[in-house]
Order: sequence, then structure tokens, then C-alpha cells
Amino acid sequence: MDNDVFKVENLSFAYGRHQVIRDLSLTLSKNRITTIIGANGCGKSTLFHLLTKNLQPERGSIFVNGKNIRDIPLKDFAREAAIVHQYNTAPVDLSVEKLISYGRTPYHTMGISKDSNEDEKKIRWAMEITNTEKYKDKAVSQLSGGQKQRVWIAMALAQDTKILFLDEPTTYLDIRYQLQILRLIRQLNREYKITIIMVLHDINQSLYYSDEIIAMKEGRVLKQGKPETVVTGELIRSVYGVSLNMREVDGKPFVLPV
Repeated sequence: MDNDVFKVENLSFAYGRHQVIRDLSLTLSKNRITTIIGANGCGKSTLFHLLTKNLQPERGSIFVNGKNIRDIPLKDFAREAAIVHQYNTAPVDLSVEKLISYGRTPYHTMGISKDSNEDEKKIRWAMEITNTEKYKDKAVSQLSGGQKQRVWIAMALAQDTKILFLDEPTTYLDIRYQLQILRLIRQLNREYKITIIMVLHDINQSLYYSDEIIAMKEGRVLKQGKPETVVTGELIRSVYGVSLNMREVDGKPFVLPV
């Protein structure tokens, strides 16, 4: 379908003898927020790394916009998709503005910019939309966890892609920063038509901020679809091995995690 930005066919991957992804197939649609959920060890992080070219599949294929990512050079892939990993580090003295400017690297040749005005425009926009311009002269190491996360997202946005991957973007953040990041993600999708593909641990955040959910178990897709149809008491028991009560809040299902 023309609306599919990613198509995965019969994907398999193992670490040594430990099979992590098992004959997995799925499609990811444009202009949506798709969230991958599942218990620890289900394969969601491995799938994330396969989709972002950090790992190579043993079998099967992954297509982005109709092209097999195996055949796309990393620099060209970085013009298709931007990635914010769960763990990020930067040199102690690196400024916020300098870090964000690294997002323009895929558009440089031999380290030289082809269009410095375009670079500046994208860097400024990325700082404005993430509300990080006020920190531009500060060292990244001086920022709080939530501030740092917005800076890493700004660097990804400076890449000027229509696909953004986020690996557990709210982990280790307090509730205020979690909500700020999730609202920013929704804004990027709704206002700027950026396709978001992310991994989340929090089921209720997944329910509230996603257009589509992929629930994984033992390296396979157990269920994929709209949040209200995917996340049920039965699915939670199957995926997480616990029985939890569910309620409806603002017309959406809500899991009571106690």
C-alpha cells in the first residue's frame, strides 16, 4: 500500500543460539504514531535496532518507502529516518547548539556543508520546536534529563526527515518531563506530519499517545492495530503474565497498574 512507510517480511534474528525475532512480518503506516510494546526480552528493542540499520537480519527483508534498507547506505538512510536512542552521551564540554548541528551531517560532503543557510534554518527550527534555544550555549552535560532528551530530539529533527524513531523516550524522566516529551511527539506528528515509531514501557502512555500499537511476544507480533482494540485485559495477561483491571478515561481504555 502507498501509505506504508515500512514493510517487514519474514524477519528473523538471533544472538548466537538465542532466537530473538522469529519470522516476523508487519507494516508501518505514514503519518501515524506507532508504538511497540511488550515484556522485557520480547524482542522489541532488537526489532527497533533492525528497523534502524543498527543490526542486520539473518533472514527476511525490511523496506522503507519501497527500498530494501540493506541496500541503502547509512548516510542516505539518515536522510530517510532520524533516530533517538535510549542511551545517549556527549562530550562534557559540547554545547547544545553544536550537538544539534550534528543533525545536518548527512547533508555534508567531506565534512563541508552544501548549504549553510539551510543548515542554519533547520537547526533554528529544531531548537524552536523543542524549546531548547535558551540552552544553546550551555554544555549538554549541564542539563537535566528531560532537557537533554529534548536536545537529542532536536538533533534528530535537524536531520529534516519524515520518519522519527524513539527508543523509550520517557525512561528515567519524572512525570512532568514525560508529558512534555509525549506532547512534543504528538505535535511533531500532527503539525509536521512526521511519522513516529517508538518503543514504550508504559502501557497507558502507549494507549493515550499512539495511533497504532504493536504488541510483541517471544519475537513475534501478537497483535497490531488501534490502541483500544489491541490493549485488552486478555492481551495484558498474555504479554505480561499479570491480570490488571481496566477502566475507560476520556473514551479510551486505561490500565490500573495496581
